[in-house]
Amino acid sequence: MADHQKIHPAPAPEPQQEALPKPTAPLVPRGSSRSENGDPERQQPPLRRSLTPYSPSKQPKKRSCCKKCLCWSCCLFFLLIILLGILAAIIYFVFQPKIPKYSVDSMRITQFNINNDMSLSATFNVNITARNPNKKIGIYYENGSHLSVWYKGTNLCEGSLPKFYQGHRNTTVLNVKMTGQTENATNLLQSLQVDQQSGTIPLNLRVKVPVRIKLGKLKLTKWKFLLKCRLNVDSLSQDNVIRIRDNKCKVRFRF
Repeated sequence: MADHQKIHPAPAPEPQQEALPKPTAPLVPRGSSRSENGDPERQQPPLRRSLTPYSPSKQPKKRSCCKKCLCWSCCLFFLLIILLGILAAIIYFVFQPKIPKYSVDSMRITQFNINNDMSLSATFNVNITARNPNKKIGIYYENGSHLSVWYKGTNLCEGSLPKFYQGHRNTTVLNVKMTGQTENATNLLQSLQVDQQSGTIPLNLRVKVPVRIKLGKLKLTKWKFLLKCRLNVDSLSQDNVIRIRDNKCKVRFRF
């Protein structure tokens, strides 16, 4: 009997692995060493970059600068007020300033005529008394003064004061000539006749005069005296001394 041949199954062919491309660069950099525990580069955790939101560079705060400037300005302002107050107190206690006094003593009309064109020509001579009651303060009356006489809103005549110096506790009488012309004076004459019958004619004398105050030997800057006198006279007639029933004068100062 023929020997039975044993048939063994042939082993399945192993799957062929695809050939990997050869690396062009070494897997491990030159000069590096491997440890028994593995690649040190793989052991260390990868570096992580902390991502922070982008914020632009902070600019200096302008509000704080403005607040500082405002604070300094207020401090300087209050300091200036304090210094002026101290200076005013020194002047008051050392010089004891008093307001000058003025009065209208007499008035004479040398011309008060109606012209052919119904205009009024007037010339007044007014005596004004100026009193300086101060012991240590003198007054320089400068050029550029202006005087005017008004009747119910109508300017009758104008003039000016002379330039002079008024010393301590001095009383000066000034004679001022004032002239003027009023256009279309028909209504003005009618109103004057009514007031003249009652015996009281209201007049206003306005004075603006630049002055310089002298404190001891110190001559201060130029000021302006504003004088307003309210007069009541008995009549306005030519070549006649006008009787002044009463007069009140007020003085104001302006730089």
